[in-house]
Amino acid sequence: MPSVKKIKKVIVLGSGALKIGEAGEFDYSGSQALKALREEGIQTILINPNIATIQTSENIADKIYFLPVTPYFVEKVIKKEKPDGILLSFGGQTALNCGVELYQSKVLQDNHVEVLGTPVQAIMDTEDRELFVEKLNEINVKTPRSIAVTSVAGAIKAARELGFPLIIRAAYALGGQGSGFCTNMDELKKMAEKAFSFSNQILVEESLKGWKEVEYEVVRDCYDNCITVCNMENFDPLGIHTGESIVVAPSQTLTNAEYHKLRELAIRVIRHIGIIGECNIQYALDPNSEDYRVIEVNARLSRSSALASKATGYPLAFVAAKLALGYGLHELQNSITKTTSAFFEPAL
Repeated sequence: MPSVKKIKKVIVLGSGALKIGEAGEFDYSGSQALKALREEGIQTILINPNIATIQTSENIADKIYFLPVTPYFVEKVIKKEKPDGILLSFGGQTALNCGVELYQSKVLQDNHVEVLGTPVQAIMDTEDRELFVEKLNEINVKTPRSIAVTSVAGAIKAARELGFPLIIRAAYALGGQGSGFCTNMDELKKMAEKAFSFSNQILVEESLKGWKEVEYEVVRDCYDNCITVCNMENFDPLGIHTGESIVVAPSQTLTNAEYHKLRELAIRVIRHIGIIGECNIQYALDPNSEDYRVIEVNARLSRSSALASKATGYPLAFVAAKLALGYGLHELQNSITKTTSAFFEPAL
């Protein structure tokens, strides 16, 4: 990991406009990250087209570019500013996708810009559904039985193999776009065609409708120290998008055994993927048994992170930004409580 002293100038991809995939919740995480960097004496360059945000206010970032968070514009800013590092995980799904594209097109490498925090390979391992399933299979963690396909014909073949009911999910999609349930071939064909308008890869997956949806916020540093900061439960069962549901922190209906089982799994998964900073892991849990599936891991600050920070008093985004610079959890103080270290799980 870089020592903190080498990094002098960092680009932060900001929260963007108020639309699916870019939202005000990420304004909170971006603002916290900018404050953390400023505290370290690092010059910050923010790219965010939304003037109605806190992170674009005076004295938060050293320099602001009111430009869309797209590879084209970010590359221009990189060439002009020549930063040492870039933070991808504070601007929602849009910033992550943009960072992955810049990495794949070698823009970051050619301009000697280091991705701080979670490595891009780990981001790709969580975003590409096929890679994600393979990664979790390596440590015997259950994911929904699924087949990734790139055509409607492939989706039909997958449906015959898995059997109905099914759920269709689009890879790299924002806010669950292109996802839905289907109970027969006609519905599947319509759903698959719709999903391919959002993404070139879709996942045909066993339906877990009616299972509980539970999430954990997990923090890990470059020394492999790992803690869960908060767990949450969706008021509605699986099948209703989190963004349209109510999320309660901490979870209300898990037994002690279920809570600890999912916590242990969360830490095992995050360590295996190699996240550095903060992330969110989502589970489906069978209400009638302890059977579970890992639905997804978001290798970034998410909407839930803002809720978890408020519910626990643990400044997730602030700590994540410091971890991205190479600090360990044991070296940081919780800036809210002022008495505990950041290596301390809040009790709810």
